[in-house]
Amino acid sequence: MAFELHQTMLAGDSPGASTTLYWYTAGPQTAPTRVHLQAALHADEQPGTMALHHLLPRLRDADTAGQLTARFTIFPSVNPLGLATTTLRHHIGRYDLETGVNYNRRWPDLYPLIAPAIAGRLGNDPQANIAIIRAAVIGWIESQRPGSAIQQLRLLVLRSAAAADIVLDLHCDDDSLKHIFTSPELMPGLQDLADWMGVAATLTAQDSGGGSFDEVLPTLFRKAQLANPDHPIPAAAETATLEYRGRADSFDHIGQEDAAGLFGFFAGRGLIHSDPGARPQPAPGPTPFEATEVLRTDAPGLLAYHVELGERVSKGQPIADLIAMDGPQAFMARRPILAGTDGFVLSRVSGKYVRRGASIAKLVGTSILPGRAGAYLLED
Repeated sequence: MAFELHQTMLAGDSPGASTTLYWYTAGPQTAPTRVHLQAALHADEQPGTMALHHLLPRLRDADTAGQLTARFTIFPSVNPLGLATTTLRHHIGRYDLETGVNYNRRWPDLYPLIAPAIAGRLGNDPQANIAIIRAAVIGWIESQRPGSAIQQLRLLVLRSAAAADIVLDLHCDDDSLKHIFTSPELMPGLQDLADWMGVAATLTAQDSGGGSFDEVLPTLFRKAQLANPDHPIPAAAETATLEYRGRADSFDHIGQEDAAGLFGFFAGRGLIHSDPGARPQPAPGPTPFEATEVLRTDAPGLLAYHVELGERVSKGQPIADLIAMDGPQAFMARRPILAGTDGFVLSRVSGKYVRRGASIAKLVGTSILPGRAGAYLLED
């Protein structure tokens, strides 16, 4: 039996402080395929942790039965540092309070860091080239001397992901339908994941602008391909961010459904020798993230929504009214916030008081929007 709980102590940044990271492994250590699963990198997003809570017993039982043909590494709550950041009875799990950096931003651009180590070593065997690149990444990670607890955590997690063939980062939105973020070259290869997850949308971008965790490995292999065109280098890591609805959607019955979808995906890939269950309905195909409007306010106020999640909207249609909270008609005047594209409502904000510039909804369209191509695509 290979199912095992691990504990790693992260040295703290103040006297006497330390944090324990808990994680699991399952499946044969010599398996040809490696899977990295993590949830709650944004530590205030719990639906992914609930899904993994229900997936872990199924992986344990499959491991006991000898049904696992992949090596699984699972971090059910990958950011214990973020779990500790509670201020005035409010959990701030999205940002490192020391630096203000979003936990899912500024992950390293690996190729420039490992290019010298692979120079002149690549050949005509694509699998050998992948192994050389992965070994160089792990060598770089092991050469680092982390200066803080968050740096320790990032290097530990990145080391696991760098060795994996499938890397799934489980998140959620504020109030949202299920969706996926991934790199365009990984589609339609990950369409089976979208189907098993039952997403409303798969949004693709080579570079969303923030250095997100799910873009680190696709960017590594893409840059390696561009820099070494005479050597075959596959896109060796199927990496995606899975957005499991909204923050409030952490319930047993939903977690069981999400765990069943993950189990079905892995079983359908042959990574678990078990019946995956009934094949799900096909999910929508991928769309460029640049075709999604992040709708923002130009003034503070109180939102009154006119649309529901999943509702189809047209350009110019009122999505919400913004009720004025200052000025000559404070708490009396209201004006519409209009859709800038045809599409459907993927997400909304649950907090209806908003500041100027706040993002209040994502509208998924089909045409790339002016100002989105090559821009910073994320909300924060």
